[in-house]
Amino acid sequence: MTGGASRRAPVLDRRRLGVLLHPSSLPGEGPKGTLGAEARRFVDVLRAAGVTVWQVLPLGPPGGGSPYNSPSAHAGDPGLIDLADLVEQGWLGASEASMGAHDASARRMALWGARLRLAERGEAATMAAFEDFKRDHKAWLPDYCAYECLKAERGGAPWWEWPAALKDRDPATIAALLGSDVCEAVAFEQFVFFRQWRALRDYARARGLRFFGDVPIFVAEDSADVWAHRELFVLDAHGRPEIVTGVPPDYFSAHGQRWGNPHYRWARMAADGFSWWRERIRTQRELFDWIRIDHFRGFVASWAIPAQAPTAAGGEWMPVPGDALLTALADAFGELPLIAEDLGLITDDVYSLRDRYGLPGMRVLQFAFDGDPKNPHLPHNYVAHCVAYTGTHDNDTSAGWSAALPETQREIVRAYLPDTDEAPAWAAMHAVIASVARLAVVPWQDVLGLGSGARMNTPGLSSGNWGFRFQWSDVLDSAVARLARLAFLYARVET
Repeated sequence: MTGGASRRAPVLDRRRLGVLLHPSSLPGEGPKGTLGAEARRFVDVLRAAGVTVWQVLPLGPPGGGSPYNSPSAHAGDPGLIDLADLVEQGWLGASEASMGAHDASARRMALWGARLRLAERGEAATMAAFEDFKRDHKAWLPDYCAYECLKAERGGAPWWEWPAALKDRDPATIAALLGSDVCEAVAFEQFVFFRQWRALRDYARARGLRFFGDVPIFVAEDSADVWAHRELFVLDAHGRPEIVTGVPPDYFSAHGQRWGNPHYRWARMAADGFSWWRERIRTQRELFDWIRIDHFRGFVASWAIPAQAPTAAGGEWMPVPGDALLTALADAFGELPLIAEDLGLITDDVYSLRDRYGLPGMRVLQFAFDGDPKNPHLPHNYVAHCVAYTGTHDNDTSAGWSAALPETQREIVRAYLPDTDEAPAWAAMHAVIASVARLAVVPWQDVLGLGSGARMNTPGLSSGNWGFRFQWSDVLDSAVARLARLAFLYARVET
């Protein structure tokens, strides 16, 4: 595809129902959910509920607890690896798995031991698959392994504080490091993660379920990507950002939001046909059927804040060649399985870019009730080519949101959703599932009817986020059957 010709994204080929839940929120023994038996059980429950799309948050190793601040744009979170599955395969002993389930260092040692055990046993097929994995991911895996090894060696210090030979990637030093057992152990972690994710995806696909992922538009400053590709980011001679990301002051914040990620050198990226972005999307396509681009408006213009500025108020809009980028991606991959996160104060040029490539946008019911009947988040204003939510991971649960409504707004909601007082989550889900939107997505917390204590993230709060987990005792057969009935009633299941 060239010249920005419009395409339709395959995610919206028919009416579907999705559920939003990150794997870390699954039940299980350790501090977060994993990709093993509990994930497969969840797939079975989703199918019983008429759900055909499982939406997750970014799968990378979380930075500061957040999946949106990962040290890699490619790597998977080793904390999601299910050690019990490795015991069943004979790769680990039960005691190793039990210790590793609760302790990150014990987990890393267990996986290291699994690699050595496989090599000692001469399991040629598995070790050959490991070598194939390293070759297939050579665009990013060596940099990530070196970064992780050096960060551990330096006590967790950010890469710009490393000695010059390490910070500036002295070739001989990096080459020697990549041949070490420690770096091989990091690579093996990634091999196991991708292997388990592929097995879960195959299990889900065989049952008619597809995966919907999420890609933050920016990457963390302290990441393998910025360390290995300093030329692609607006950094000074010491490797620190000259300008950082955020959003300008608006109705919600007088100072705007200062996110702090480094900006891309877009001209440098364009010079080689956006190869870094092509590799990033290639990895995400390996993981997901469809991909949400977080902060899609940043493909038109990004808010650039001087790095020394304490708030976002002193920034300015920096143009971004999003048209050229999307054309390069379409030329590389054909149809783009992308969803545009187009929430907030969006300008016409953002909608134009989205529509030029046939990308669906988003609608969120919780944003609908300002008293304006033309509000685009009201279900009667939806278009078919969109993804509709009761709320996202950044919203309160529907029950929590309803409980906190001021009375004036509650009257508006009550008029539009008559059952909201008795069953706010089901009233919200009913409206979104009944809508014309081809894909309706509901957070799992809403299906369970949970309140604000089950919220996944509260933007602007630096603690108390990303820790939600449900228990199987929360899952009522009646709720699963009720969701299945809505999926059938509104033609979101294949017949």
